[in-house]
Amino acid sequence: MKPEEVRLFLADLAKAWPNAETELLYSDPFSLLVAVVLSAQATDASVNRVTPALFAKAPTPAAMVQLGDEGVGALIRTIGLWRNKAKNVVELSRQLLARHNGAVPDTRAALEALAGVGRKTANVVLNVAFNQPTVPVDTHVFRLANRTGLGRGKTVEAVEAALERRIPTDMIRDSHHWLILQGRYVCKARKPECWRCAATTPCLFPAKTERPVIKPPKNPTLV
Repeated sequence: MKPEEVRLFLADLAKAWPNAETELLYSDPFSLLVAVVLSAQATDASVNRVTPALFAKAPTPAAMVQLGDEGVGALIRTIGLWRNKAKNVVELSRQLLARHNGAVPDTRAALEALAGVGRKTANVVLNVAFNQPTVPVDTHVFRLANRTGLGRGKTVEAVEAALERRIPTDMIRDSHHWLILQGRYVCKARKPECWRCAATTPCLFPAKTERPVIKPPKNPTLV
């Protein structure tokens, strides 16, 4: 996409998702950090089913450490990789207490130094909790950016760099939410639902799908 097409594409997505925000349930930077760590290789919906009970028992890093690996694990065992995630959540809580007086840091380096926190998780926390202009790249954003021509790359880091370079400054922070929701619900992995897309004009995907034809039943019931 050319620069003017990038802006047009994102403006169309902004109209399609006017109230876009993270679908993870959270109340503060700590609960957001924990929820994003738990969401790795799991759906937001599956995480949202377990975090209310978890945060009710452990709303702070100190309470999470006191709950311990087994206590956290018992509350999150319905999500993927729950054993490792329980250990990471407890350990990062311990690290927050030891290194940051229990507060969630607002720099990428400090976040990535915490247990279970990678670049994408750090970017989400910086974007959502601290209003920083980061572009977290998950599977949905990676697929959409390459498919549409918004920002192509063979690795997550390459796509992130391309998007940060190409997305207008005033759209960077909000574009994270537009791209995730568009990739999750419209520009799907197996078959994009192009007929529902509000940004097909600047999109460079050549094999745009048409609205499926609903066929009448072969043997309609006679009344």
